[in-house]
Amino acid sequence: MVSEPGPPSPLPGAIGLSHLSAYDWQATDGVCGGSPHLHLVCTEAYVVTAGRGAVQTLSPDGYRDIPLEPGSLAWFTPGTVHRMVQGGDLRVTVLMQNSGLPEAGDAVFTFPPEVLADPERYAAAAALPPGTGPETAAAARRRRDLAVEGYLALRETLVAGDTGPFREFQRAAARLVRDKVPVWRELWRTGALATAERTGVQLDALAAGDLAHLREATAHETGPTRRGGFGMCGRRDEYALPGTTVSRR
Repeated sequence: MVSEPGPPSPLPGAIGLSHLSAYDWQATDGVCGGSPHLHLVCTEAYVVTAGRGAVQTLSPDGYRDIPLEPGSLAWFTPGTVHRMVQGGDLRVTVLMQNSGLPEAGDAVFTFPPEVLADPERYAAAAALPPGTGPETAAAARRRRDLAVEGYLALRETLVAGDTGPFREFQRAAARLVRDKVPVWRELWRTGALATAERTGVQLDALAAGDLAHLREATAHETGPTRRGGFGMCGRRDEYALPGTTVSRR
C-alpha cells in the first residue's frame, strides 16, 4: 500500500499511533484475542477507549493478567510478551515508541521453537497477503493460532517457575531481528532521536532569547489512511504520519 503524504511534522515525541479493535477469534484455550509477541527495543502502551478485555503478559518476573476497561493505561517494556484479550467490544489506542518502530519490524511472534529456529519458515508464518479481505483474515487467524501455541507452552513453564524456555525465546527473537538493526537505527536516528535533539536546540535558543522557531508555529490534522487492517492484536486503523510506520504485515 502506498501511504498518502502526511503533515511535515511528527507526532509528539515521534511516537507511532494506531487504533485497535481486538480480534474476537477464539483460540485453543478458549480465549478470544490477538497474537502474542514481544518487541526488542520498544516500549508500547495501550490506552483503552471502549469495551472490556485484558492484556496477558510474560516477563522474567512472571505471568500477569491485566484487566482493561475504558480509561485503563497499560504499557510493556522491551522483551515483555503481550497478548491482547477480547472481553467485549474492546477498543484500544496504541502508542508506540521510537517512530513507530514496533510496526516496522520490531516484533517477534511467540511461534514454537522449531519455527523460530528457521528464519525462512518464521518469515512465511508471519507474512500476510495484502489487503483486508477473507484471504488475509484467514492468514491472520492462522498466524495468531501458531503464536498462541508457542505462547501457551511458554506460559506453562513460566508459571511453574522455569524461566529457561522464556529466556531462550528472547534469545531466538534477538537472533531473528539482528540483521534489521542498521535499518532500525536509521529510523530511530531520523525520528525519535532527531525530535529529542530538536528540543535541545530550542531550549538553547530560548535561553539565549531567540524565538525564531516560534515563527513556524502551526497546526496539523489528518485521519486514518487505512481502516480495518490486520495487525498483530486486532483489526486496526492506521495513520501514515511522519514517524508512524504503517505495518507491512
